[in-house]
Amino acid sequence: MPAVTLPPRKRRSGDLESEDDSDTSDVAIPSTQRIKRSRLNRNGDASPSSQTILPDGYVCHPYGTSPDKSLPLRSSAMKHQPGSIVRVKLANFVTYTAVEFYPGPSLNMVIGPNGTGKSTLVCAICLGLGWGAQHLGRAKEVSEYVKHGCQEALIEIELAADPKRHQRNPVIRCNIKREGNKSIFSLNGRPSNKKLVMEFCKSFSIQIDNLCQFLPQDKVVEFAQMSPIDLLRSTQRAVASEEMLQMHEDLKKLRREQKGAQAQHAGDQETLANLENRQRMQEADVERMRERDAIKQRVKFLEAARPFAQYRAARLKHQESRQRRMDATAALKELEEEVEPSLRAVNAKQNYRQQIERVVQERKRTVEKADRDTDKAVAKLEKLSEEVADDDRAMDAERKGSKTQKIELARIEQNIVKLQRQLEEPPEDTDISSYTERTREKSRAIREIQEKADELRTSLIDLTEQGKRKNRQIQEARASLADLESQAGQQNNKLERLSRDTHKAWRWIQEHQGEFEKPVFGPPVVECSIKDPAYVDLIESLFQKSDFLAFTVQTSNDFKKLSDQLQGRRPGQLGLNDITLRNMPGAVDNFRSPVSEDEMRRFGFEGWALDHVNGPETVMAMLCHYVKLHSTGVALRDINNQQFEMLQNSNIGSWVAGKSSYQITRRSEYGPGATSTRVRDIRKASIWTDQPVDLTAKRELQSNIEGWSDELLAFKRQQDAYQAERNELRQENDNLERERKALEQEKTVKQKALVEFKALPTRLAQQEEKQTTIKDALAGVRQRIEEILEQQDVKTLARGKAALEYAAAVEVLRDSHTELFKVEVILIEASSDLEIEMHRNSSVKDRLEAKRAEVEEIKRDYDIVNREAKKLLGVCQNLMERQDEAQSEFLRNQPEGQTAEELEAEIESEKARLELMHEGNGGVIKEFEQRQKKIDQLKTKVADWETAVHEVAGQIQAIRDKWEPELDNLVKKISDSFSYNMEQINCAGVVGVHKDEDDFDQWAIQIQVKFR
Repeated sequence: MPAVTLPPRKRRSGDLESEDDSDTSDVAIPSTQRIKRSRLNRNGDASPSSQTILPDGYVCHPYGTSPDKSLPLRSSAMKHQPGSIVRVKLANFVTYTAVEFYPGPSLNMVIGPNGTGKSTLVCAICLGLGWGAQHLGRAKEVSEYVKHGCQEALIEIELAADPKRHQRNPVIRCNIKREGNKSIFSLNGRPSNKKLVMEFCKSFSIQIDNLCQFLPQDKVVEFAQMSPIDLLRSTQRAVASEEMLQMHEDLKKLRREQKGAQAQHAGDQETLANLENRQRMQEADVERMRERDAIKQRVKFLEAARPFAQYRAARLKHQESRQRRMDATAALKELEEEVEPSLRAVNAKQNYRQQIERVVQERKRTVEKADRDTDKAVAKLEKLSEEVADDDRAMDAERKGSKTQKIELARIEQNIVKLQRQLEEPPEDTDISSYTERTREKSRAIREIQEKADELRTSLIDLTEQGKRKNRQIQEARASLADLESQAGQQNNKLERLSRDTHKAWRWIQEHQGEFEKPVFGPPVVECSIKDPAYVDLIESLFQKSDFLAFTVQTSNDFKKLSDQLQGRRPGQLGLNDITLRNMPGAVDNFRSPVSEDEMRRFGFEGWALDHVNGPETVMAMLCHYVKLHSTGVALRDINNQQFEMLQNSNIGSWVAGKSSYQITRRSEYGPGATSTRVRDIRKASIWTDQPVDLTAKRELQSNIEGWSDELLAFKRQQDAYQAERNELRQENDNLERERKALEQEKTVKQKALVEFKALPTRLAQQEEKQTTIKDALAGVRQRIEEILEQQDVKTLARGKAALEYAAAVEVLRDSHTELFKVEVILIEASSDLEIEMHRNSSVKDRLEAKRAEVEEIKRDYDIVNREAKKLLGVCQNLMERQDEAQSEFLRNQPEGQTAEELEAEIESEKARLELMHEGNGGVIKEFEQRQKKIDQLKTKVADWETAVHEVAGQIQAIRDKWEPELDNLVKKISDSFSYNMEQINCAGVVGVHKDEDDFDQWAIQIQVKFR
């Protein structure tokens, strides 16, 4: 029989039915054993009848009957498998007030009309066994399963016991609380929790979350969408052991590891082959580069040997220089011994002159000492002379001072006489308190006048402010009166009627326009106008109130600043509510019409709404953005049906024509034909219209101007009266101030006279005290002069003694100079004798000096050579310490007699060889060695991989040998049952396993069916 492999069938949205639309619901009861049962006819006999088939344990309650009249159950020895549902009890759960079900040990079917609670039983099993509402595809909260009007629902499920673990059937009880949306579980009468109940159910292999085991009707679509791979996994979860599932996962994991290792191995093999091929190709180049490197190293070693050759040359030169120094020293000694008699007389003369020179130096020191003693005598004499002169000046000062004091004494005596005469004439008595009281009275009167003046000034200020307010009211009224007769004024009045807040904001903006980065435009009510009055009704129908009142700004900073100023509540901000702000940085040219001019004419339009409005470009751009003026068609006559259908299929979304406005809404997600059109009647325009002057408003404004002018005149008269009274008070205040100052001045004069009289005794005593002091001073002048004369006599005697000492010092100085002159003459004679003797022996001395100079030159050369040799020795020692073993060995093996020139010749020879060889890539050798290391590592890695792959392959084969037969056996049982049931409906069906030898992840359930 040819087989047809079909993918899982997806149900259409129309095939999905709710509980109210379905007739049956299957409940899969977990069972570890499948038993074929004979079927019953209506009489309960076993017969292959084609009548209605009812399963064992089916309890039927037909309408109009009671449970006592139900069909009898067929007695059977079949028992419930461990974990099978034995009993389900519900209370206040969805549609059930109280019910109890007793499922049979095999297939159970629940049959009944819509809305009788078939799916409710399925929900109860899911929630009662601890799983969540998400596995049902219905209500998401468990509290929604409590019957309407009740606060609590009960689910009690009794499972068949496992004889190995239980003595009686376990009972799971679940109480669902509407309040708090929570479930309370108990197991065998003991409190439990959801997690423990689920673990208990899983011990019976109950898997509510597995669609192959538990399939509510709302999850059928999800089950139909499962892939064959998912079906295999869910099937294993439903009927296979955990060990089989784990083996499948291990196989998939090992296969992935094997594939990854194989992919990596293939790359490693390819990399290894490439590396080995490159090694073979570069081997000759590497050998040549190594030879070149050897030559380079020898050149390096030879260059490093230069200091050693230089040191050997310097050491030889040092030995030669030392021999020359020794020879020259010996020759100098012989010459000195040869000329020694001739030089002895010269030396004697020279020694004599040196002795005379020492005597001259001693006599010079004596002269210098005598000179210092003379200077000291002169200084002492001058000091005493100055002290004598000081005494003369002191006596002169005393004499002059006594004369001044006599004059001062005469003046003081006159003052004493004057003060005594003033004491004899006391001032008249004066009442100072009366002056103080009169002054206070004047001050009080002045303060009263000032208070009255302040009150008048306050009244004047109030009158001035009231006058200013009345003036502003008059000016505003006159401006409003002028506005009534102008188009701009009328629009401004309309703005105020539409929104007082917006009108107030527009006035503030006009006054502060310079504070913004770019111009701020007012509402379209005042900024725009209609070109043709015939279109005013059509255009105004497109606008909302906010569109008429919107301010337009051009920058974000201006938007924020204006928003804060107009709507802010801080001091200085306006705090307005009815304000609309819009930011429009673009230009009107950025907005394009949706169709061309010709297409627009075919639609019956006479133009776009934008064509009929005048205004600033920025405001027009704002209206295009928010009102769509650039894409809204306008026509004075209505359009016909053909044009309407064309518009529905076009890009135009709105238009106004005749007496109606149209707006099309398109829903592309529902297809190209999903459109709806809203039609509204156009109302009469009221904003951009020319209206006659409001005479009532005009008369009211004129009346207000006349009344306010009269009030202003009254304010002026009152102000003049206040000003006159204020002038009188100012005159009175000035008079009182002059009187107060005169009293204070008179009081001050009399107080001063009284104070001065009271001070006369003190002043008289002071003058008398000064008189006594001066008289005492005059009496001591003579005594002080006599004392000065006595001191002066002593100093004069000392000055005479100092003069004698000075004369003696001068005599000593003269004698010292005479002795010095005598010795200097003797020195001249000795120097002359020495020069004559040296002239006679000049040739001998020249020879000796030349030889000494020669010896010194040889010594200097020797020192230079010695330093150079030591320096080169230090360099060589440092080089030997820093060199590696190979270079040190090379330096030690250098020929001892090799000169620097020979070394340089050898270096040039090696460099010439080096130049004859191609330089090549300097990193070839390093690259070659690194590549060889990678080759060795890859070879080790490949060997390890082959071992690992063999091990993984062995593990896969071992697990597969155990897992695959069990899977085939399991699927064969399913296939047998599936084939049998398909035969019952005259069809054929087989269930198999699709085995992908390359990937265990792709193994899947394969269902083949054939319909006859």
